[in-house]
Amino acid sequence: MPTPTPLLNSTLSIGPHPVQPPVVLAPMAGITNAPFRTLCREFTGGKGLFVSEMITTRALVERNEKTMQLIHFDASETPRSIQLYGVDPATVGKAVRMIAEEDLADHIDLNFGCPVPKVTRKGGGSALPYKRNLLRAILREAVSGAGDLPVTMKMRKGIDDDHITYLDAGRIAVEEGVTAIALHGRTAAQHYGGTADWDAIARLKEHVPEIPVLGNGDIWSADDALRMVRVTGCDGVVVGRGCLGRPWLFSDLVAAFEGRTADYARPALREVATVMVRHATLLGEWIGDETRGVIDFRKHVAWYLKGFAVGSEMRKRLAITSSLSELRSGLEELDLDQPWPTGADGPRGRTSGNNRVVLPDGWLKDPYDCAGIGEDAELDTSGG
Repeated sequence: MPTPTPLLNSTLSIGPHPVQPPVVLAPMAGITNAPFRTLCREFTGGKGLFVSEMITTRALVERNEKTMQLIHFDASETPRSIQLYGVDPATVGKAVRMIAEEDLADHIDLNFGCPVPKVTRKGGGSALPYKRNLLRAILREAVSGAGDLPVTMKMRKGIDDDHITYLDAGRIAVEEGVTAIALHGRTAAQHYGGTADWDAIARLKEHVPEIPVLGNGDIWSADDALRMVRVTGCDGVVVGRGCLGRPWLFSDLVAAFEGRTADYARPALREVATVMVRHATLLGEWIGDETRGVIDFRKHVAWYLKGFAVGSEMRKRLAITSSLSELRSGLEELDLDQPWPTGADGPRGRTSGNNRVVLPDGWLKDPYDCAGIGEDAELDTSGG
């Protein structure tokens, strides 16, 4: 593809909230908690939109302790953005009204894209749009209960290549008053394997010109984001796995959309190490326990060190640290003058594909019948 050029006039609004540049952090279970969102926002100077981990509607309505912590926002976060997962329209409606009445967030995103078995086997996530009437009922309850809060949705192309749903789902969303749609250009069966279908994003944009469409999938660099907007005509991008261990990608995205491609971040290992300690520190402060914060940070170590010359034993040692002092001392033993490695901007995170999608019995028999779906289909914990 040709080298992308800046998109200086790209604008995106989520209801009353301008998102400039048009860049959104994708909700990721166990990743996009308040500390990680804070870290990403620090690299953008507050620009962009940063969405919470997936919050289950049942757990929110029941005021589950873990869920109530996950909906905590830092004072610097504006707008406050919550992603909800739900299968039962009544429970979704209760959760949305709770958010609106108690001023818990400024924007609500609905999850119809999660492909993991514990979600799809209950008819949720990327399985749900196949049931058109159920999708409509959930969107209607959410939009009516949200009041002035904008409601958006994130989805995939469909369950698999034989059960594609995104165009029908997009039209239903427009009819029910959804403010914007994000499309991950993969099916549930693909999980995160293969290549994202950007053509599907372009088709959805043509199909629902009334509202913004955001593209998601295979954005590993700021140039990829510019390319996606130019190729598909989408109104903005949603970035997920590309920022794992690389929160400064959001500074690149701001620079790209502002025409400052020469300002892309290429941190040496010393700078990366500083961010790693900052991330672990924020997690400890958020959890209220340094050890638990560092333990939670362990899953990020391999992503941050991707491409750098760090031996396997040291990687293992850093991935089992239990204190900030252990983490700092381990990092100080590395060759911190290493420059940003060639190729480290590529894919990261999960890549498995061609999975069998676990669905409720008889789910595919009728795309409209949604009998048997109720509160018992709701997950009772948040965060994926």
